[in-house]
Amino acid sequence: MPTTTRATTETTGQLSAVRTLLRLWPYVRPVRARWAGAAFVAVLASCLALVFPLVLKWIVDGPVTERDPGGVWLGAGVLLALGIAEALLFGLRRWLVARPLAGVEAALRADLYRHLQRLPVSFHDRWASGQLLSRGTTDLMVLRMFLAFPLTFLIVNGVTILAGLSVLIVQDWGLGLVLLAPAVPLIAFCYRFEGGYAKASRRAQDQVGDLTTVVEESVLGIRVIKGFGRHRSQARAFRDLARTVRGTELVKARLLAGILTVITLLPEVALGAALVIGTIQVSDGSLSAGTLVAFLSTALALRWPIESIGFLLAMSQEAATATRRYFEVMDSDPEDPRVLADADAAPDAGQHADDGLRFEGVAFRYPDAAEDSTPTLARVDLHIRSGETMALVGSTGCGKTTLTALVPRLYDVTEGRITLDGRDITAMPRAELRELVSVAFEEPTLFSASVAENVLMGAPAATEPAQLEQALDVAQAGFVNRLPHGVDTEVGEQGLSLSGGQRQRLALARSVVGTPRFLILDDPLSALDVHTEAAVEAALRRVLADSTALVVAHRPSTVLLADRVALLSDGRITAVGTHHELLRKNAEYRHLMSGEHTEETGSGTETERV
Repeated sequence: MPTTTRATTETTGQLSAVRTLLRLWPYVRPVRARWAGAAFVAVLASCLALVFPLVLKWIVDGPVTERDPGGVWLGAGVLLALGIAEALLFGLRRWLVARPLAGVEAALRADLYRHLQRLPVSFHDRWASGQLLSRGTTDLMVLRMFLAFPLTFLIVNGVTILAGLSVLIVQDWGLGLVLLAPAVPLIAFCYRFEGGYAKASRRAQDQVGDLTTVVEESVLGIRVIKGFGRHRSQARAFRDLARTVRGTELVKARLLAGILTVITLLPEVALGAALVIGTIQVSDGSLSAGTLVAFLSTALALRWPIESIGFLLAMSQEAATATRRYFEVMDSDPEDPRVLADADAAPDAGQHADDGLRFEGVAFRYPDAAEDSTPTLARVDLHIRSGETMALVGSTGCGKTTLTALVPRLYDVTEGRITLDGRDITAMPRAELRELVSVAFEEPTLFSASVAENVLMGAPAATEPAQLEQALDVAQAGFVNRLPHGVDTEVGEQGLSLSGGQRQRLALARSVVGTPRFLILDDPLSALDVHTEAAVEAALRRVLADSTALVVAHRPSTVLLADRVALLSDGRITAVGTHHELLRKNAEYRHLMSGEHTEETGSGTETERV
């Protein structure tokens, strides 16, 4: 379970189930009239069951005692009519709640998905995908079931129990008090059960989220698992986690079995005592047989409402836990889409409207990093002139990918600022910023959609077939014409039906399809063979001529696409110049580009080519 989830569990674990479930009210409010109608119908149907004992009393004390067959048949007819009415009312209740509560679940799910899209990348870095999936599927199903059944019947059964006890006391207050005797210990047991079951329920739902993560990672990483023969160890890991979930579910089952035993046993003991006392009263003539039959029938009619309390409390606690888990995500702060300053303000003094891309004193530390840790980037100053292509070079782990992620605001700078044509990117609506900036990541991500849909995701406004063809041509992605349905071929989840180079070329096509003003490419050609790479570079030069581009590069062939090169070292830009200038003047750059090994000797720096 993510650290965030554990921390939230500790802070929310003490909230009462009622306070937690009340957070669902904004979703229930639009359907409150229909839900209230369904609850009323259910209360009416349940209270009809309490009329049966009164009819039985009339039959026993009247037609049966007086040996009146006609009266007995009349009473039987009344009982049949009451049974049919009760069944119809419960069917009506189900019909009333089905559609609106399905709408509530759909609204909850849509809001969760929309919110996940707005949450910053740092949130998704911290959270396991399986935890998010379980909140959007299992937890919401629990909430729909709670609104449809336990919530309604907590009210219905509560009203039924109160009405039934009133009927019992009216019939015979002495016997009624005997049946009321278990109420105090029952309340104490239920209170204790509620706390323990809430903790077990939370633990189980978090473990199911972890189990979902394992399944998802195993499916997506099936090639690695099979390639390294790790299927047995993965199966063992899954089995161990499944056993952990099983153990927690057994804890819940033991708690539920305990409360059901108590809830069933105490009323049964009280009912047995009332039966003995009532029989004695009938035998000495102080109580009529019909009253005793009605009393016992009423008590039996209350068995299900009382015995169901355990189930209803358990389901309510699970719903409260699911609600907490849902709002743990919904309470996370999203990216602010609003303008933080005047987006139409004039460019800063000394700059002009075609200023290109600037990094000014940019520092960055990941949100979950310790405050005293070394920042990933420390005071980066870099200017990429309008229409210029700048290659970004540095050793592995120096922060190149992090720097490129700051431009479209996948992360926000810790210090300093980034400007596009003189405008601070934090003063631009994110939608506008991401229309101006197009990105191709080193690890290409494709979706379960067609080739065309994956590419055109980079520019929703691009609707002409020629734009798609041009982007595929730049990326040298002619292989799509050999696919079963051409550009309409579904590439499958993560595009795993394609090779790494094919996925990378489609990702590159996606980044250039909209002819972006600013282009950020994170080593976009790393998976290509030398011949394909050369063809892509030749076509890419035409696109770069019309864009301001920052290209992360590891190979000289990619560097040669750029007008100038920036060397990133220890979180800073330590050198800027042309490829040939840096080869001549900078030992670190020469080492990165040509495989030189630099050693410190007593007489100075000695360079050895390897």
